[in-house]
Amino acid sequence: MDSPNTHSITFYWRPGCGFCTMLERHLEAGDLSFERRNIWDDPDAAGFVRSVANGNETVPTVVVGKTTMVNPSIDQVMEVLSRLEPSGG
Repeated sequence: MDSPNTHSITFYWRPGCGFCTMLERHLEAGDLSFERRNIWDDPDAAGFVRSVANGNETVPTVVVGKTTMVNPSIDQVMEVLSRLEPSGG
């Protein structure tokens, strides 16, 4: 069985974030595998998010391969994934 996605996806989130919940549901509905990192439980994750969000802990933050997106839509995540997929299959 082929993996639904071959590129690393890291999903930075925090409890109580409605935008995080919505994006997580979309990722799961797309059968995408991803690593979840709770910025409230993981100081390194919080530091990373601050480093890419102008010092703020803005979530969701998503890393796809080498692309980092702060508060992306599912369409933005899927667009980055589609650019990374090899052509023709």
